[in-house]
Amino acid sequence: MQERLKKLFTNVWNVPNALTMLRLVLVPVFIVLFLRGQRIAALVVFCVASLTDMLDGQIARRTNQVTDFGKLFDPLADKLMVLSALICHGAAGHFPWSAILIVGIKEVLMILGGAVLLRKGIVVQANLYGKVATVFFMAALILAFFHEELAARNLPLDVILLWVSVGLTLLALVVYAVQAWKKLRKV
Repeated sequence: MQERLKKLFTNVWNVPNALTMLRLVLVPVFIVLFLRGQRIAALVVFCVASLTDMLDGQIARRTNQVTDFGKLFDPLADKLMVLSALICHGAAGHFPWSAILIVGIKEVLMILGGAVLLRKGIVVQANLYGKVATVFFMAALILAFFHEELAARNLPLDVILLWVSVGLTLLALVVYAVQAWKKLRKV
């Protein structure tokens, strides 16, 4: 286990991983701003975090800086930001708690599964469905900042995109589980 952890934290200091770490730091900043009612500032932080999510993977692949740390912590940072934003918007009455609960359970399963796989020296990367779901979540969460305006026009686009995201993220879970199972069978 010690050797696996050492490998995980080898070659961590590069631009893509720094962007991932920045996103992790932005999670509590977002929460504090949102809870203080500073919605525009929270929206800006959320957009910056979303931008780092788009950039880190692209930079890592283009510059051949893909690391096990990035494979594990990039999706973790995404999950924490999305869940934090979902819970904040749920508390504000923008999103139904049933959708948030489904996503929360799915994310806990992914984190636990990732930890089990890591103990066996297996890292399963995010799949296309998960990436597409993340884009839809980001769009739904950005639109949720304008929930009242959308609701006043009888156009709950943020909630519609949320449910599309929930479906995509459940599909991503199934694909992830299949990939993990295939890798486990080879060990």
